[in-house]
Amino acid sequence: MNNRVFTIWCNSDFSKEQEAELLLLKQGVRNHRLLLFEPEVYGKDGPAREALQIADIAFGYPDASSVRECDNLRWVHLHFAGYTSFDRDDLKQALRQRGTALTNSSAVYDEPCAQHLLAMILALVRGLPRALEVQLGDKSWPRNSERSRLPLLNGQTVLILSFGAIARRLVELLTPLKMNVIGVRREVRGDESIKVVSVSELDEWLPRADHVVNILPANDDSVNFLNAERLGQLKQGAIVYNIGRGTTLDQDALMLELQRGRIGAAYLDVTDPEPLPANHPLWETPNCFITPHTGGGHVTEKLRSVNHFLDNLRRFERGEDLHNRIL
Repeated sequence: MNNRVFTIWCNSDFSKEQEAELLLLKQGVRNHRLLLFEPEVYGKDGPAREALQIADIAFGYPDASSVRECDNLRWVHLHFAGYTSFDRDDLKQALRQRGTALTNSSAVYDEPCAQHLLAMILALVRGLPRALEVQLGDKSWPRNSERSRLPLLNGQTVLILSFGAIARRLVELLTPLKMNVIGVRREVRGDESIKVVSVSELDEWLPRADHVVNILPANDDSVNFLNAERLGQLKQGAIVYNIGRGTTLDQDALMLELQRGRIGAAYLDVTDPEPLPANHPLWETPNCFITPHTGGGHVTEKLRSVNHFLDNLRRFERGEDLHNRIL
């Protein structure tokens, strides 16, 4: 493939503040033909669809159904970590049959998401939200009552739902804290760096968890995966985190458990719906802390995204294995 000129369809978002990153992309594709479209153009119709039909490579987030019908496409690189619209058996089979590779950008988002989770785990356990509430409220000085209720993370059990790139990086960040970290995935491979159990064993581990970290992607199997029954198995004071997708958690059941005071706290970086309406009861639920889907955000996000694509492009040119390959 070294000397072949590829046509690259791209709808990745480049704002006026990201001209340097766009220039990097243009220079990085070298002699290949780059066709740029606005981020809200997915290749469903018009010139964008015509371009997608002749393209060899798509970079951004094209319409999944349109991709299925584009026989020339040999590689689709998604600029997000999520790939919900592509997670369909019929589409996967079609891509496999014609030899089209599918990659995502997990390598761009594993570090910020893992750091975001670590920050919230430490903040909640060490009582930072309560201290901020006092600072913004009556300005009291609850030194003795607060000191006596702050636990150490050492020896506490973290249960991580899904064991992809974010989970693996989070494990590395938690290791110095000497926590008991357990992963949960559909298929246990046996080469994981920590103890990993299958979904069929989840009920055994939920009552043991001090922290349940949900990184599940959105698909038919994950809707309300953390439902009322599973939340009901958690121990008194357990903390729930969701940085995967809002649809994977039964928010009504979570609110009920928080209102009862049985679940200690919840941290949600994702919700259903998004944006979360200002009148949604989650905002007022006790011990529920929300960030507006910023877990993967970082100042070098677009730079890392472009470099990740260009690194994979060099690999594609040489016929080498692609990073973050899904298919």
